[in-house]
This record gives sequence, structure tokens and C-alpha cells, in this order.
Amino acid sequence: MQLTLSPVRMDEQLTLDRDGDTLYVNGEAFDFSPLAEGATLPQEAVLSDWFPGEVSRIDGELHLTIRIPHGANAPHATRFPEPMTITRNGPVALPIYNLQPALPLTEVSADE
Repeated sequence: MQLTLSPVRMDEQLTLDRDGDTLYVNGEAFDFSPLAEGATLPQEAVLSDWFPGEVSRIDGELHLTIRIPHGANAPHATRFPEPMTITRNGPVALPIYNLQPALPLTEVSADE
């Protein structure tokens, strides 16, 4: 499965799990097994805002784009992610949602 990640700033986080040609997005199953070789499913047919593009099967492999939410302090690799190849079933490791905000500096008096 080839995933192109489309980053978007949003508070909702994402979990992905793969089981063959089924992708679970925050627990909701999207079964792409009926998609024939060389066929393309338009974005409108997927019925989810998580998929901003079409889904295709090329050389037996699914190719799709999925939105990847990130926080205000997301690292560069999350805001500009590389495409992913998913070869195993189970949870999909996604880029870091957000870095911890820096703690405010506190003044320390000379008397301490």
C-alpha cells in the first residue's frame, strides 16, 4: 500500500491500521479490496474527508492519499512528509503530531 500524506493543521488526531486492502481510519473501516487492477476510485466515492484524492490499484498495490493532521508545533518531517509504503498489517506508524511546547523560562533571583 502506497500512502501519500497530505498534512493539515487540525486538533483531531489520526490512527491508521491496515488489514490487507482494508484501512481503518480512527476505527472506521475502508475496504478497497473490490478495486480491480488498473481501476481508480474517485475521491467522491470514498465518502470521507480523510481521503482528499482518488484511490488506485497499480501492479496489485493500492495507491492513496490521506490527510495527516498535525499540531501547531509539528516538526518539519510531519508538515512535509515523505510518501509511505505500508507492507504489513497492523497499526501504521505516523509522523509525530506535535512537539511539546517549550517551557517558559523563569527568572531565578541571585539570592537563591
